[in-house]
Amino acid sequence: MGGGGSSTRRVTFEADENENITVVKGVRLSDNVIDRMKEPSSPGGRAHSQQRSASGAVNEEELKKRIAEELALERARRDSEAQKRRFFGKLLERERAASNEHLARAILRERAATEEERQKAQRFAKQLEEKDRELRKHDAYYKEQLARLEER
Repeated sequence: MGGGGSSTRRVTFEADENENITVVKGVRLSDNVIDRMKEPSSPGGRAHSQQRSASGAVNEEELKKRIAEELALERARRDSEAQKRRFFGKLLERERAASNEHLARAILRERAATEEERQKAQRFAKQLEEKDRELRKHDAYYKEQLARLEER
């Protein structure tokens, strides 16, 4: 039995023409569930089951009780699975948050490193321009000195 956890289903019980079988509408039962419902639940139940078979009548109340028990077990199983899904969902959400935080920190570190590299490059460019100006100044001075020496 699968399906949504909060859906409501209508279940009806009817007896067939021979009063031997109870028909349950709105519920699907596997062969295993039906076999378990047919098995006696206690040693005293086996004698009662044989007596029922001999008389040919099905105790409708017992069958309804077993169906209700099976439905309750299935509901409990679904609730347990839903609880596990919620737990793992929360765990996954915490892992995502931690991962996102780690990623955000890494991005900030990379941005800071990139900004630092950019500033360093600007400083080196200024230093290079300064050296270039200084070299041009020296070159102009030495050319001027050379020109004076040639004039003499």
